[in-house]
Amino acid sequence: MNQLEKAIRFQALHQRDKAFVIPNPWDAGTARILASLGFEALATTSAGLAFSLGRRDAEGALSRAETLANAQLIVQATDLPVAADLENGFGDAPEVVAETIRLAAECGLVGGSIEDATGRKEQPIYDFSLSVERIAAAVESARSQPFPFVLVARAENFLHGKPDLDDTIRRLQAYEAAGADVLFAPGLPGAEAIREVCAAVSKPVNVVMGLRGQPYTMEQLTALGVKRVSLGSSLSRAALSGLISAAKEIIDDGTFSFASQSISFDETNALMVESPGR
Repeated sequence: MNQLEKAIRFQALHQRDKAFVIPNPWDAGTARILASLGFEALATTSAGLAFSLGRRDAEGALSRAETLANAQLIVQATDLPVAADLENGFGDAPEVVAETIRLAAECGLVGGSIEDATGRKEQPIYDFSLSVERIAAAVESARSQPFPFVLVARAENFLHGKPDLDDTIRRLQAYEAAGADVLFAPGLPGAEAIREVCAAVSKPVNVVMGLRGQPYTMEQLTALGVKRVSLGSSLSRAALSGLISAAKEIIDDGTFSFASQSISFDETNALMVESPGR
């Protein structure tokens, strides 16, 4: 499947009546595992990549080159459409954001997200006008590609100490007007806030699940108006939880019973094959 075919397939997923799940692998191996389980598209995770490199997330520890190199490995690992967590576009200026979208498309990606978080503690969220300019530049770059690149615009207020739903909705509406294809406000406090966001815009809304205190089902999320559900770093953290649990058993008890619950070597090896048609 070529990039145009993947892009059209990815775009169509957002038009379904029911929400779909887009899980977040952090390397080629996890991408192949998730593809083998039947997911229809994948998205990278900045946190998952940072953790795999022994770095902290959300502190600018990943470069654009590292992020895109990892994304390209994930693209090459399966025949699924892949989108990327492109953080804040790796620069403040709209032209830098536009260049990030262009480079993402060159890597084989068919979508990506741009957030309005600056990465600076003293001013964690970009001013409204600059935020809109940055999304507009990303949209222009996305539209210049020879395929429909799905651009996600993220309003980060709730992750950065500004739990202002009205401002979040104002930003999402402005990003929609600027041409964003999908809207995303991570960290919304509950079902009513999710419903309000979905009702306030006409483009598909993404929510992130796999967080503590967010026990919603796919059926419930669809009823709230959600079109896409991502998992952020939750699968990465689940994998790390398994590693820590096994390691603690060895250290604390001197036993190895974790092995009875683990996937076998042969089963794991069998998953590390290219998708049919690649």
